Amino acid sequence: MKNILLMVLLFNSASVFADEVHERKVKIQRMESYVSQEAHDRKVRSETIIKELNVPINSYLPFIEDKNDALVRTTSEVANRAMVLLIVAVKAEGLEQDIVDDLIVSYQLEPFLSPKERNFIKSAAPSEYDKVQFIWRYEAAWTLLWALGYVDKLNVPTDICDVPAAVTFLQQRSREQFIIDSKLRSISEILDEADLIYRYHWAVVDARINNQPIPSGLDESVVLERHYALNWLIGYMDQEWDDISTDT
Repeated sequence: MKNILLMVLLFNSASVFADEVHERKVKIQRMESYVSQEAHDRKVRSETIIKELNVPINSYLPFIEDKNDALVRTTSEVANRAMVLLIVAVKAEGLEQDIVDDLIVSYQLEPFLSPKERNFIKSAAPSEYDKVQFIWRYEAAWTLLWALGYVDKLNVPTDICDVPAAVTFLQQRSREQFIIDSKLRSISEILDEADLIYRYHWAVVDARINNQPIPSGLDESVVLERHYALNWLIGYMDQEWDDISTDT
């Protein structure tokens, strides 16, 4: 009986995954059926930047959404997500549990935790694997801090972000002040970065698959986290935070 139940569960899980993949393919095909001038020009700009850095280009890589299709998130929505990411990252780095709990309360972040983040925050002894995964959220937080105007520029993703600066942006402000000081960038600026990181990520993944060195000193983890955060920002595939896809 247990084996039968296991087979049923595996079958159902595979079916759900297949459905999700199919939905993503359909959406991508729909996006490709009509390409706006904006999306085309954005792709050309990204490829120009990447080419100058001697990063391989896949000219067949699809276009991404334009400003008419992308989700425009609110400033408070992005600010809340950035604050959550900073808190889970400092916990992963070793901040004491009682201080983490106090931060969640003082910044009123409980409603904005994703299911995976909530489990991690509440765990008194998270696994080393989870700590490694969540400590990389500094990079996603840095990307959102850029989107909120705290960070002037997203540099080429070759080095990790300025962690002390990222933490200080929040540490020096209350929840209310952090949101007030946030100045969300235009969707066009955000899409420019989303398109660029998409193409960087393809080059990184292609190198790994083909057992080649990662090109031009790109950091695979930095690229992944930035891509993850930017896909959330533009509402890629309408996915929730824990389920964001970074297709290449």
